[in-house]
Amino acid sequence: MTDASADVPGGELRLLARIPSASNAAFLGAIGETRVIYKPSAGERPLWDFPDGDLAQRERAAYLVSEALGWRIVPPTVVRDGPLGEGMVQLWRDPAEVPRAVELVAPIAAAGTGRRRVFDVIGDPDFPVAIAHEDSPALRRIAVFDVIVNNADRKGGHILEMADGHRHGVDHGLTFHIDDKLRTVLWGWAGDELADAELDGVSRVRAALSAELGTALAELLSPYELEMLDLRCELLLAEARFPAPTGSWHVVPWPLI
Repeated sequence: MTDASADVPGGELRLLARIPSASNAAFLGAIGETRVIYKPSAGERPLWDFPDGDLAQRERAAYLVSEALGWRIVPPTVVRDGPLGEGMVQLWRDPAEVPRAVELVAPIAAAGTGRRRVFDVIGDPDFPVAIAHEDSPALRRIAVFDVIVNNADRKGGHILEMADGHRHGVDHGLTFHIDDKLRTVLWGWAGDELADAELDGVSRVRAALSAELGTALAELLSPYELEMLDLRCELLLAEARFPAPTGSWHVVPWPLI
């Protein structure tokens, strides 16, 4: 398991701009010539189901799980001090100019080649809209990762589409809850079997939980959260397929994109 501190440099963190679209305080910053995103813990707004002011630790934990998977989903992430106190610091990634991984499109275009139609959006009957996402191995890996970390906030805008086809996932503060909180726009594979490479990734995480990964996560998550993380991995391996939405609770985030 790699250590993000080797990629996120030390030194003075300078604030360059506030990111106004973020629900909590988030800033574009720089450490030397390296651009980063900085989310101070003091700028977190408590939620009824995530009330403890520990979103930075959950972001770091999500990075560690991503590294255990070996899929480089989460950019290098650390928890360190900054101008507004301790918080999450993550390497900045510049995505491609036109996002297409998750889109609101006409229903007739939602199920085209290379895309998965998730659901229709209720609105003006004269202008039907559906949400769809690409059907790619890179995006499937993010969907698997989200199940493992119990991501409660996988919006389309939390997927960074790199020019080389890689897909990064970001904004993982709402993860690792002990209850089922999976809220995502990536339901297009619901019920589909997991590929062997995806199952291998889940197995790597589960094995690492009894070694270095478990030790590192114990400093970031509660024992019960670690127990439920292991259980989610166990269930994924046993069922060997993507879960489907269940129950009456919200299964998509808002806004969708």
